[in-house]
Amino acid sequence: MTIDGTTNPLETGIDEIERYALEECIKRQRVDRCISALILPDNRCEMAIKFARLGAQVVVADRPELRQDVEGRILSAGLRDEISFAPCSLVDLPAATEGEPFDIIVIRRGLSTMPYDEARRVVRQLLLKLKIGGKLYLSVLGLHSELGDAYAHREMSIDQRYAELSPELAGKYEIRQSVCLYSERNLFMLLLEAGASVLRTLTTTHGNVKGIAVRV
Repeated sequence: MTIDGTTNPLETGIDEIERYALEECIKRQRVDRCISALILPDNRCEMAIKFARLGAQVVVADRPELRQDVEGRILSAGLRDEISFAPCSLVDLPAATEGEPFDIIVIRRGLSTMPYDEARRVVRQLLLKLKIGGKLYLSVLGLHSELGDAYAHREMSIDQRYAELSPELAGKYEIRQSVCLYSERNLFMLLLEAGASVLRTLTTTHGNVKGIAVRV
């Protein structure tokens, strides 16, 4: 079960960030046929396949042990030339990633599993993997979602907020590790402090938080 991506159990229907990112891909193709995207992670390749079928060159980044499964899905979709796999995660991003600089980067989940300062470092590193004018799309777990109920660090400042969920919710959503929950303002400041120009933030009806930023 994912914890802050497009298949989060707190969400219903198509994810807003996925829709905005795919729309951006279509817009960019009107002026440039060579569109590149990095997705972290996408181990079922659902989003990567959607991008590839729009004509983009896609890199899926995920844990090395998932390579066989991911590449199997790529082959099954007949998109071996359009999608490639990069064995890494948010916490161990390489200095250079195949295909960079990218037009679009999508962080489907993972930022909430690290303290705020580390998340800011990761976002800053990912911005450098974008072309100037490239866009970053990301999702994080919301402080004002159900996950914030009985969350021990609910009243702490974002730079100190990193704790386990209540036992009931940790079991319900299978989120056993400490997490940092965000308000919409927290995500706005994360992107701003990382050096991005913030285009949009939003809070879903279920309380999760999403953002779109551009490298300038």
